Amino acid sequence: MTLKSHYFINKMRAQERWRLEESINLLPSENVTSPDVRSLLASDFGHRYTLPTNAEFSGYFLENSYRGTRITDEIEQATERLACDVFSADYACVKPLSGHIAALIVIVSTTRRGASIASISAENGGYDGYCKGYISDLFGLRVLHLPFNQKNHNLDTEATVKLIRSNKPRLVILGASFILFPYDMDQVKEACEDAASSLVYDASHVLGLVAGNEFQQPLKEGANILFGSTHKSFFGPQGGLIVTNDQKSFESIQENLTWKLVDNAHWNRIAALGQSLLELKRFGKVYAKQVVKNAQSLGKELFERDFPIMFEELGYTKSHQLLIDHKQVEKLYDCSMNDLSIRLEKSNIIIDSVARLGVSEITRMGCKERDMSEIAELFLYAVKGRNVKKKVKEFCVKLELSYIFT
Repeated sequence: MTLKSHYFINKMRAQERWRLEESINLLPSENVTSPDVRSLLASDFGHRYTLPTNAEFSGYFLENSYRGTRITDEIEQATERLACDVFSADYACVKPLSGHIAALIVIVSTTRRGASIASISAENGGYDGYCKGYISDLFGLRVLHLPFNQKNHNLDTEATVKLIRSNKPRLVILGASFILFPYDMDQVKEACEDAASSLVYDASHVLGLVAGNEFQQPLKEGANILFGSTHKSFFGPQGGLIVTNDQKSFESIQENLTWKLVDNAHWNRIAALGQSLLELKRFGKVYAKQVVKNAQSLGKELFERDFPIMFEELGYTKSHQLLIDHKQVEKLYDCSMNDLSIRLEKSNIIIDSVARLGVSEITRMGCKERDMSEIAELFLYAVKGRNVKKKVKEFCVKLELSYIFT
């Protein structure tokens, strides 16, 4: 295949026009960054490489074996301080290249081969990576699943406490890919203390809400370590971070970085993460509150139009996500969720195929509760097979999507 010299530039422009200017993105796993963050990602920092600080190289202990790193070192330290400030933590690691890598670092730092970990099962919306066959197999860990109450889409706290006390898992992971409501952590924390289990919180989906003091505060509520992705409700670059108030845990994390789970840490991403943290300090609380208001409002607007949004009796959600009853979708519209996502994409409405909706990006771009009615109308037209791409584009132009939170 022969490509013209500007192929990728042209594709970038087409992508930005489609996804930034002409589409309504309702994916819960995506967000958009500010122009400042995007400029940092495309900066000279993206060319540079360094050995992690305080590394041993060929038998010699070196602070850094590369020269020219003065500014990147300052960037890392400033970003760590900002992460500590935003999450009320004493220690921060901003080197993980993704939320998944952050999870690997935490798991390796808190367990040993043959130990057990307990997390929410994939069947109940938990992260697949914590289930048997994935991370656990890499490190020889036994997997336990935390009891779950599907009626209120939350932990069965009493049964969870019993499981922890009887099985004494080395690690208990809260957090999920399908997450609507905060966990009651008090009793879980006590059970973990009694069982000598480490309690950690994977906030990959709700990290931006945690930063805005809107969902819950895992470190204050008993989690030993908080970690997650920085590109979902948190409107940063793709990547991960880890924060903790426990020095021993942080030292163990540091021991598992250099030439183990992290080598070069991608300084353009770290600089962009720092800028995102600065933005969260400025308007994170207002943003997080608006995210939840928009999610609840969109849930109400869709439900009142007879689209099968779940948990109306619980107010739909307290996060950035809504869950769709996929079985009802099949009955009402004679199609699978995957077929439905394809149908919606033809109208420039972007969702996933696993029955979730998310409002982080549309909130970041300036949508308020008043806009949810129009979005719901366009959504339902597209669901029923009408191509409303033109109306979606008109909505985007009318809203003047321009990173309202900057």
